[in-house]
Amino acid sequence: MPEQYRLPYTLREPSPETEDMYLAEVPVLPGCRAWGSTPEEALRILDSVATEFIASYKSRGDDVPDGIAQAGELVVAV
Repeated sequence: MPEQYRLPYTLREPSPETEDMYLAEVPVLPGCRAWGSTPEEALRILDSVATEFIASYKSRGDDVPDGIAQAGELVVAV
């Protein structure tokens, strides 16, 4: 059975800095980011990119970054 990880992510609104696209990234995996025309697209692509990042760590025999094991979620309703 594959291991599951909780990965906190950030999602930035389109801007000139993000090439006018949504930017989603996983801060505990440096360089793990994805762009999309919609938030959903950016997150769907990020899911695939994060999977490949972690698979790469494992295939090289490296430990995954500590932040992944310690990651949690905070859900706030306003």
